[in-house]
Amino acid sequence: MNLLTKSALVVGAILASTSLVHAECRIETGSIQMLGNEFAALQAVADRVEECASETIDVSINLTKEFGKLQVAALSADPAEYSVVITDNGALVPLMNEGLVRPLDDLVEQYGEGLNESQLIRVDGKVMAIAFMANAQHLFYRADILEQVGVDIPSSYEEIIRAAQAIRDAGIMEHPFATNSKVGWNLGEEFVNMYLGYGGSFFAAGSAEPAINNQTGIDALNSIKTLTEYSNPDFLTFDSNATQALWEAGEIALAIMWGSRGSSILDDEGSTSQIVSNTVLAGAPSVGGNDKPATTLWWDGFAIAANASDEDAEASFRAMMHALSPGLLEAHNDKAVWLVRGYQPTPAATGVSASASNGASPYPMLPYMGLLHDALGANLGDFLQGREPAEQALADAEAAYRTAAREKGFLN
Repeated sequence: MNLLTKSALVVGAILASTSLVHAECRIETGSIQMLGNEFAALQAVADRVEECASETIDVSINLTKEFGKLQVAALSADPAEYSVVITDNGALVPLMNEGLVRPLDDLVEQYGEGLNESQLIRVDGKVMAIAFMANAQHLFYRADILEQVGVDIPSSYEEIIRAAQAIRDAGIMEHPFATNSKVGWNLGEEFVNMYLGYGGSFFAAGSAEPAINNQTGIDALNSIKTLTEYSNPDFLTFDSNATQALWEAGEIALAIMWGSRGSSILDDEGSTSQIVSNTVLAGAPSVGGNDKPATTLWWDGFAIAANASDEDAEASFRAMMHALSPGLLEAHNDKAVWLVRGYQPTPAATGVSASASNGASPYPMLPYMGLLHDALGANLGDFLQGREPAEQALADAEAAYRTAAREKGFLN
C-alpha cells in the first residue's frame, strides 16, 4: 500500500467519523454559543458539544472562571451573546430574576427522552434548567500525614482544627489547611456553608430581610477565622485552582474543596504518586456539635437564553442532549458525580455522596440569595484580617445587601 493510498484511507476514516458524530447530533441548522465555568468536567461536556459543529452548524464555546460576571450582561443583549449557559443553583437565580432564560418544557418534550426526572429543575412548575452533575464542598485529607501524627479522620471542623494543630506541632507543615476563601463569591460560599452548619437562617421568616448579624453568624465567622489561622497568609486569594495546586504540590494535608476537583486530584497528572495514593475524599465536616454537614449541595446544569432565536435555542438544546448522552461516560465517568443515565460512582464521588447522605442542605434558591451572597463575599475579609469585629463585618454585609435588595425591589 503506497503512502497516497494510506493517507486517503486515514482522511476517509476521519471524515466518516465526523459524519457519524454529526449524524448522532441530528442538527441541521442553527448556531450554538456556550458560556460556562472552567473545569475538567465542563470541558468534557464542551468537547462533545463541539462534535455537533458542521458546515451548517456554528459552535463557539467560552469556558472561563469569570462566567458569573459575564452571564447577565451577555444574555441581556438582544440577540443574546450566548444561546446556552452552563449554570448552577446560585447562578440560575439572577438569570431568572432578569427574565434571561426560557422555559424548556417544549424542548424537553421533543428532545429530552434521555433525561431523568431528577434532572429537570422546575421553578413555579416550569422546567428552567437541566441538571447534569452534582457537587458539594467537602473534606480532602492526606491519610499518611494524619497517621504520622496519630490523628483520626476528622468529621467536624473542631477536629480539623485539632488535626491541623497536631501537624503544625510535629513540624510537618506550618500551614496544613486550605479552602476556597478568595474575597468575593468563594468567601461568601464559605460563610453560607458554615452558617448553615450552625443551623442558621439567612432571612427573617417570610421576608427578604437579612438575619445574619446574630450569635450564629458570629460563631460561623469565628470558626472560619480559626481555620484561616492554619492556612497560608494569602488565603484571601485562594480559589479552586489555587487550592488544587497547593494540594498537588504537597503543601497542605487538609482542605475543603469541591467534589468536582476530585477526579483531577486523584489522577496521575500534576502531583506525585505518594500524594495521590494518600489522598482521601470524605464527607463535609459538621460544626458546633451539630450532626448536619456544613456544606451545600449544588447541581451544575444548563439553561437556554430567552433572547436567543428559537432556531438557536433548539440547536443548543439538542447539542446538549448529544453531549449528555451515555457516550459522555465512556471516557469521562470519573470527571464528576454525573446525573447522566449509566453513571457509575467512583472514588472521586465519595465526598459528595457522603455529604448528601448525611443530610447536607441544597443551596438556597431564593431570588435575593445571590445579593446576600455577594454582600458577604465583599465584606467579611476585613474581619478575617483582624481589621474589624465580627459584628461590624456582618452589619456591613447586611447594609450592602439591603442597598442591593432595595434596588431590585425585594425590600422597600
